[in-house]
Amino acid sequence: MYVPIKTAMSPITILALDTSTEFCSVTLYRTYSDTDMPKIVARHLDTGPISSTHILPAVREVLKFSGITLATCQAIAFGCGPGSFTGLRTACGVAQGLAFGANLPVLAINTLMTCAELVRSQEESAKRVLVALDARMDEVYWADFEWDDTIRDWRIVAGPSLNGVQEVPVPDLPFVLAGNAAVAFGERLSAVTYAKNLRIDAMPNSQATAILAARAFTRGEAIHAEKAMPHYVRNKVAQTTAERESTKERG
Repeated sequence: MYVPIKTAMSPITILALDTSTEFCSVTLYRTYSDTDMPKIVARHLDTGPISSTHILPAVREVLKFSGITLATCQAIAFGCGPGSFTGLRTACGVAQGLAFGANLPVLAINTLMTCAELVRSQEESAKRVLVALDARMDEVYWADFEWDDTIRDWRIVAGPSLNGVQEVPVPDLPFVLAGNAAVAFGERLSAVTYAKNLRIDAMPNSQATAILAARAFTRGEAIHAEKAMPHYVRNKVAQTTAERESTKERG
């Protein structure tokens, strides 16, 4: 584990990556203290399934715009999942490659928590956030988060998990529902009916990844690049030919 060493004026500079959805998202985040407003340079591109061809050019762009080199960073963060199988491997692989090359540690950040962070960045009163993302195959990636004023960070109530649409539990306290599952499934997702607010725009991105990573870095949670791993909650991404044929026969 890497233990951060900071002086009063030493900045935290983090390069954050997320390709867990159809977006290629890269952010350079820099702050001098916990009370400073961070300086953020971000690129968020709708690239579909080809993020791998856009992510390194986006990294070069944010570094050049910021006028710093990769070696100036203290760590590289990436959205580790849940999310697109290929997208998670892309972000992890690029983060590892850059980290090895620059001798930097890595921070693996929960992509569902970034959605909760985006909600709270615009609604400070949001204390409980249920995140639900369309996982295809009539399933949902979900997690339940509660903001803890004592530690000034999120506490995981449940998740991250993968369940059928009608199996996602509803929190027992007033909550905001974040993510695109509300659009994909409507009231088949019970939380749509009971949420006090819907934030379908709160989706994983690198800016929220960077903010969460900065907190994790100050807690000494950075790891060596070789230990970085995507977090898959679905081991199976498609049916076999036999299973598809069996389904047709039953239909």
